[in-house]
Amino acid sequence: MSPIAVLSPEIPSEAEALVARETKEILAPRLGNLATFDLKSLNHISEPTLKIPASAARLLIQILDEMSRGNAVKIVPVHAELTTQEAADLLNISRPTLIQMLEERKIPFRKVGTHRRIRTENLMAYKRQLEADRKAALAELVAYDQEIGL
Repeated sequence: MSPIAVLSPEIPSEAEALVARETKEILAPRLGNLATFDLKSLNHISEPTLKIPASAARLLIQILDEMSRGNAVKIVPVHAELTTQEAADLLNISRPTLIQMLEERKIPFRKVGTHRRIRTENLMAYKRQLEADRKAALAELVAYDQEIGL
């Protein structure tokens, strides 16, 4: 497995956000159900056509969408292990809160010496479950409000 390049995400400038929006609007409708996405340079006709897996093209469209909204983007491989600070940042909670959750076994982790490591896939599974629980609770509140006529 190759080492993970850790790049600090940068907030896109307004010009970059505009280019991201325009590029997304061109790419998204063309992707469809293709297995590969072919890109050809318009500046250099003699350059070979680039073949990109459709899954990578869909990811690129998601990245462009986030950038068009002015959001910084960071890609983390699913099998990567995160530090407690990186995991806390992804969940938007404090590191001590995350450590308490780990000790309560809410999220699987392993120890490397004295350091805790959390697999990205485990963290994202927890995050998806948390979101599902929140949506269910909200739906229950909405149903209750409708029941009592609010």
